Amino acid sequence: MRGFVDVFWSFRSPYSYLVTPDLLRLREDYDLEVRFRPVLPIAVRSKETLFTGDKSRVRYIIMDSIRRAEYLGMSIGLPSPDPIVQNMETFEVAAEQPHIYRLTGLGVEAERRGKGIDFAYHVSHLIWSGEPGWNQGDRLAVASAKSGLDLAEMEAAIAANNPMTDIEANQLALEAAGGWGVPTMVFEGEPFFGQDRIDTLRWRLEQGGVLRRQSSDEPPVSN
Repeated sequence: MRGFVDVFWSFRSPYSYLVTPDLLRLREDYDLEVRFRPVLPIAVRSKETLFTGDKSRVRYIIMDSIRRAEYLGMSIGLPSPDPIVQNMETFEVAAEQPHIYRLTGLGVEAERRGKGIDFAYHVSHLIWSGEPGWNQGDRLAVASAKSGLDLAEMEAAIAANNPMTDIEANQLALEAAGGWGVPTMVFEGEPFFGQDRIDTLRWRLEQGGVLRRQSSDEPPVSN
């Protein structure tokens, strides 16, 4: 049978970045629609859940994401600029957020155009590459083009059709599925939280009768 997986995902999450190759492989390996449902980072939508003034949590996330990237053979570096304007000493989140609302809205528009996961892959690799200035020049436009999308067209579309309704619906759906953090993948109402739950999700897809495609030696995307 054909399967459907909802992916709740954030441009500020290192683990969301790390799961993107897995999501592309899922789409390649199974008769599966992977629906990209971007949400605002927890630091914006529910900062009291994570950032309580205890810096050990932040230190652990940084350490673990670097370790996980090394395990996966992926490069990673702290984004510059950070997609969220936030004081990392006090964890105070600024009222003005020039990046994250734009990125999340573009993610919604990319999914409207059937290219959500592709956009997430290329843009998150740009943001988390460790090179400063992901938002400068034509770098975001180039990442969009690699996804088969035109950045200027997408910007015009979200200006005409506010994506916040979709973003808020995604956040409510994440909560309804029993999730809170990202990435969370949901298959038939069952949440799988974290990049390291992909193998468990694959097992459940096969238990659920989702058809596996013939294997291919071709990479899921081109760089």
